[in-house]
Amino acid sequence: MAFQVMTLSDAAAARVKSIVANSAPDAKGIRVGIKKGGCAGMEYTIDLVSDPNPRDDRIEKDGATVWIDPAAVLYLLGTEMGFETTTLRSGFTFHNPNQTSACGCGESVELKAADLAELAQRREAEQA
Repeated sequence: MAFQVMTLSDAAAARVKSIVANSAPDAKGIRVGIKKGGCAGMEYTIDLVSDPNPRDDRIEKDGATVWIDPAAVLYLLGTEMGFETTTLRSGFTFHNPNQTSACGCGESVELKAADLAELAQRREAEQA
């Protein structure tokens, strides 16, 4: 089994499918990336995809497709993308082992590149 950069919760997959179904007919999924910004230094980006970039990693779950920007891969390795609805907001969530801190408002995060040796050891332990 190939290693996926990121995984999707059932709720995230359902929300991605809903977004695509309610978008333009050429919409194929979403693209996740990161950009510099916010008080903690980085922000997650989510864009609708109609023309996938062949260099992007692709994740599929239950008919939902998410592409990962190659520049974000080292920061997103091991991340689970979720979706939650609360009384005050709804949106995608990122449970990212590479996150070192977040700003108080929750809009931006500080990320470090993934430790590839640690990920390999964790994967070997899971397969044992």
